[in-house]
Amino acid sequence: MRKLLLLLLLLAPVVAVAQSNHTIVQKNRRFGLPEIAIKRGESLTFTNADEFIHQMYVDGLFDSDERLPGQTLTEKFPRTGTFEVRCHIHPKMKLVVRVN
Repeated sequence: MRKLLLLLLLLAPVVAVAQSNHTIVQKNRRFGLPEIAIKRGESLTFTNADEFIHQMYVDGLFDSDERLPGQTLTEKFPRTGTFEVRCHIHPKMKLVVRVN
């Protein structure tokens, strides 16, 4: 029983970290999801699986450099609200992020 409790205590931070980051794949000049709900303080990792360069931003929160195919970007959402992630290069790309 002690070994199981110790194992659970050791794995708890790993589980918490795994749940605090979400991956959004970019393909065909689109975000893989039109909308996602996350908790305040969690992160989104954007993976460019497209053949195009992307440059993501959220007004007042972040504005990335250009991301080549295969590159990733991880951004934390530190406050609650509804945010639109857009691409400077492809203005029709939009992801709604609801942060609770």
